[in-house]
Amino acid sequence: MDVAARIIELRTQRGLTTNKLANLAGISQSHLRDIELGLRNPTVETLSYFCDALGVSLAEFFNEPTQEISPFLISAVKKLSREQQDRLADFLNSI
Repeated sequence: MDVAARIIELRTQRGLTTNKLANLAGISQSHLRDIELGLRNPTVETLSYFCDALGVSLAEFFNEPTQEISPFLISAVKKLSREQQDRLADFLNSI
């Protein structure tokens, strides 16, 4: 996985500048810039600071996104009963 590209992807999705993410993570802007440019690799600790600032877990960070699913849709599906979820899955599989 390209850690630098993933940081940039998540940062830009959230509308954060390098400076803002660095401030939120408690890391210097130059350190973050070096990581994003691939000049340095973050430690697990530093990466966890970025994840906290970006609002993702380390597992989510390393989870390769296949398609962006609307948070509204995820929330709505979680409110369905198990039977309703099964029916929705059957419907989606039929199209």
